[in-house]
Amino acid sequence: MRRAPRLLPLARLGFSALLILLPVLAALAQGTRSDSFTVKPIALPGANGLVMLDYFAYDNSSRRLWVPAANTGSVDVIDTTNDQVQRVDGFPVTQVQFKGKLRAMGTSSVAIGDGAVYVGSRADSRICIIDARTLKTGKCIAFAAPSAGLAAAPDGLIYIAATHELWATSGAPPVGVPAADRSIKILSASATDLVPSDKIPLPASAEGYAVDNVHGRFYTNLEETGKTVAIDVHKRAVVSTWRSCEDPSGVAVDSKRGFVFVACGDHVIVMDTTHEGRVVGSIATGAGVDNIDYVEGPALLYVAAAEAAQLTIAHVDDRGKPGSIAVIPTTKGARSVVAGAGGVAYLIDPYGGNILKVSPK
Repeated sequence: MRRAPRLLPLARLGFSALLILLPVLAALAQGTRSDSFTVKPIALPGANGLVMLDYFAYDNSSRRLWVPAANTGSVDVIDTTNDQVQRVDGFPVTQVQFKGKLRAMGTSSVAIGDGAVYVGSRADSRICIIDARTLKTGKCIAFAAPSAGLAAAPDGLIYIAATHELWATSGAPPVGVPAADRSIKILSASATDLVPSDKIPLPASAEGYAVDNVHGRFYTNLEETGKTVAIDVHKRAVVSTWRSCEDPSGVAVDSKRGFVFVACGDHVIVMDTTHEGRVVGSIATGAGVDNIDYVEGPALLYVAAAEAAQLTIAHVDDRGKPGSIAVIPTTKGARSVVAGAGGVAYLIDPYGGNILKVSPK
């Protein structure tokens, strides 16, 4: 018999946290942990078979989901209030050498800035600016020479609000393409301009990212060494290095309680940054975990497993112990997850050319 989910101490949560958590708990009260949610595919325009989806992002202020749709030549913008999709097109698609074969690649990562969205492309190794309100494409700059290939092209992008900078990684470490330049590249960022300004050398390829804007810390994994590092965003220097797991990928952070969550293939570990990165919790999620997400108010961790074809939603207690409150069947290959409003989660479905919207009933 399946054990009923443990109820959370609601009195300890703030009002905004309750708004996120209550739809999840209400869904669970109506049925089992899997049949209390709906899974809706949102088709990406121009998709015809495999779409090379990777880093996508949710903008809390506009409730838009930004999806770099790679080989369709566009960035797709989903209004999550009605699931309508707008295309920002005109991005190049190029055949790039990957594992001895040519693959069609294009836009691959986005970062939400202040009035702007920054888009990285593996087709031409450029980063472009899109106006977050009008959806008009502005300035584009060279990140690397296109001839340098996938190892030099932009991978993950994240906006550092405290310093008004865009931080970027390169390569594709999880699929065997280490970064040509093992560093974090830093660009001064505004709504209309990007200017390369510095870089932070690393001993291995960076994979995954999370930023704690409260304490000014940036977290990423070192793919080849199985470690996780903390970087001071003001000093631009590594301040802590911890052993995490083999092949770490996604990262998320709880800035209030000092927890860092690291995806480790078929599970996620919880590291306590206030106690020298000690592992204080872990949760099995099924194989094929990539990027993960965390909502701090209700302390909900979201983990999508591509091989297991399921989404795990877990609550993390004050000791850093995750407890599963829902395991929802998705589809084979659906990986990476971002949390939206009202307990809704979004997953990329590369083989279907869809975004999967997982909602509490």
